[in-house]
Amino acid sequence: MSRETIVNILLALLLLAVPLGASAMGEPFYITLATRIAILALAAVGLNIALGLGGLVSFGHAAFFGLGGYAAGILATHAFDGVPLFAGIPGTASMPIIWLVAVVVCGLIALPIGAISLRTTGVYFIMITLAFAQMIYYFAVSWPAYGGEDGLSIYVRNEFPGVNTTQPLSYFLICYAVLMAALGLFWLLRGSRFGAALQAARQNATRLAAVGITPFNVRLIAFAVSAMVTGLAGALFADLNKFVSPSMLSWHMSGELIVLIILGGKGRLFGPVAGAMLYVLIEYALGGITERWQFFLGLILLGVVLFARGGLLGLLAGKVRHG
Repeated sequence: MSRETIVNILLALLLLAVPLGASAMGEPFYITLATRIAILALAAVGLNIALGLGGLVSFGHAAFFGLGGYAAGILATHAFDGVPLFAGIPGTASMPIIWLVAVVVCGLIALPIGAISLRTTGVYFIMITLAFAQMIYYFAVSWPAYGGEDGLSIYVRNEFPGVNTTQPLSYFLICYAVLMAALGLFWLLRGSRFGAALQAARQNATRLAAVGITPFNVRLIAFAVSAMVTGLAGALFADLNKFVSPSMLSWHMSGELIVLIILGGKGRLFGPVAGAMLYVLIEYALGGITERWQFFLGLILLGVVLFARGGLLGLLAGKVRHG
């Protein structure tokens, strides 16, 4: 068993142990904190498919995070009001259906965005993904039917078959299970032929094309899958807060997801988990001391970029072993 595998198992157990211990001590706040870590890690796992494996620095993934949140909010609101969405289609408070809608919507929107954005590279790709995200952000701001700039409150906790989702620990376990499934997907993609082609496209697209594989198609599929996972996280985040707003779509959210990956370790299996843990811990520990806790986060991020490019996983597990 490799050193990184041991670190991954310890991180998974730590994330599970904290809310279990908090539940035993009657501290629901720490359960909610762990749930937030799990959801942010899930969103970062999605981005890690595009960024970590494909080298696609997307500054627009907040669009998919927010779209997933609005899918959950809109469906739950119509279910609560008893008013159909359109053409007699009713709302729903069923989590599996909401997740499916969020994933499909994000995938369908990611395909045209990716098809246009992937015709550019470097800083142009970053800017065009940011532009698309801001377009969706301003659309949400100017959409009064669902709260506009004020956001949309969710008055019901969506349901999962056989689980009491109103209990904080139960909802954490749902989010934790989804996170583990997403990490499993990332592991399968990374070790598959598709993952090898995606990483080859990042390293040398010309050589990949020379063996008969079109880099554009590989990157587009990865971009869409990445968006779908991030959208699923957005649906869970909206359900956790019982609220969705345009802030979930803002460029700040995209930057936050990139920071999580850099802190944890780009392209590492549990990099997003380590990054989310560190980010939320810094926010919680320093946020109570000063409103300018992001300044210290910036210093830590600067230190990681300069001296620990492998992130927290690189420090704990060493460099990535190839072959």
